[in-house]
Amino acid sequence: MKIAVLSRNSALYSTKRLVEAIETRGHEAVILDHLKCDLVIEDAGPAVYYMGEKVEGIDAVIPRIGASVTFYGTATVRQFEMMGVFSTTDSQAIVRSRDKLRSMQILAGAGLPMPRTAFTNYSKEEKSLIEHVGGAPVIIKLLEGTQGLGVVLAETRKAAQSVIEAFHGLKARILVQEFIKEAKATDIRVFVVNGKVVGAMRRRGMEGEFRSNLHRGGSAEVIKLSRQERSVAVKAANAMGLSVAGVDMLPSSRGPLVLEVNSSPGLEGIEKATGVDIAGTIVEFIENNQPKKRGAKAKLNA
Repeated sequence: MKIAVLSRNSALYSTKRLVEAIETRGHEAVILDHLKCDLVIEDAGPAVYYMGEKVEGIDAVIPRIGASVTFYGTATVRQFEMMGVFSTTDSQAIVRSRDKLRSMQILAGAGLPMPRTAFTNYSKEEKSLIEHVGGAPVIIKLLEGTQGLGVVLAETRKAAQSVIEAFHGLKARILVQEFIKEAKATDIRVFVVNGKVVGAMRRRGMEGEFRSNLHRGGSAEVIKLSRQERSVAVKAANAMGLSVAGVDMLPSSRGPLVLEVNSSPGLEGIEKATGVDIAGTIVEFIENNQPKKRGAKAKLNA
């Protein structure tokens, strides 16, 4: 097979590992920068051009779409889907996952446990907003934040009101979320491929840091999940329509709480922590789905 990795940087760990896994399993790997793809739409059928050359013979794509280029990245994935090319991650599922509010609404609708969360249209009722999630301390998140950026812990009601007022003054969209004290600056990242848990790690924040993201200097260690944690992770990925997903959960006194479902999870942390060949598992998923190649018709469901 000829498999394309949609990535803006061939030097990234995840991109290199996917290319290695593709070639190790006897397939041809190509890297396409999705921002350099031209999408041609005409009655003769959809086409993708890359650096002036028509892209042909692609059997599957593995999207590695960054949050800052979601619009064009997902348009490129959608174009390949319309051409009948199998994608490990559905274009509309990527769009859903990148909208924090919509994601939480979908997860809540599926009955998944989550921290209490409130959203408002620049309301002046900051006190009520804080009370909706159980009072201070609270977590305040920018809707567009990634990798732990745009996340603030407000330890008192007064501090929370000030932060909310400041963000609203800048016309920034935010979520106000319950603070789970017993998590103690840790969370769990579960990697799900095709409805199965293939790896899990516990991430721990630096001393004095409430965020556990590895990008913020946190550490990771392999973890054995409970039956409940495995079930919640798989249900979360399925609810979002993601065949490849990184599900982030917080341990709490009432069980695992889903924080986020990532549609383009990094491979470095999970592979190094667990020793599992996650990239190879993704390629195996493609192999198992080749007989089910999509017809040349876009999936337009939201």
